[in-house]
Amino acid sequence: MRRIHAAPGHVAPVGPYSQAVVANGLVFTSGQIPARSDLTDQPAEFSDQVRQTLQNLQAILEEAGSDLDHVIKVNTYLTDTEQLAEYNSVYEEFFGAHKPARTSVCVSLWGVSLEIECVAALIEPAKEL
Repeated sequence: MRRIHAAPGHVAPVGPYSQAVVANGLVFTSGQIPARSDLTDQPAEFSDQVRQTLQNLQAILEEAGSDLDHVIKVNTYLTDTEQLAEYNSVYEEFFGAHKPARTSVCVSLWGVSLEIECVAALIEPAKEL
C-alpha cells in the first residue's frame, strides 16, 4: 500500500490525511476542492471551481500512477441543487465519452462549493509497489 500526502506543486491537504491511497491496483482519492494554493485562493465562478477541482483530482491521480481515463467511480458533493447542470457541463469536458459510475449529493461543506473524490485503476499495476 502506498500513501500520497500531496501532489508536488498542488495544494496540500487541509487536515491529517493522505490525498490518495494506492492499494490492490486501485487509487482511492480523498475529496478534492477548488483551492489553487489554499482555501482562500479559489476561482470566483462556479464553473471555474469545478474545473479547478477536477484539475486537482487529475494531479493526484497522475501522482498515484493513474489518470481520468482510468476512473471507475466518482462521488460528488455539491452545496446547492441548482449547481448540478453547470457541474455536469464541466464534468463532460473532463470525462467526455468515458463515463465512470457516479453519485452526486447536496451537502453542507466548509468554505467550498463542491468536493470530488474517486476510485481509479492504476495505469500499470506494478507502480503500486
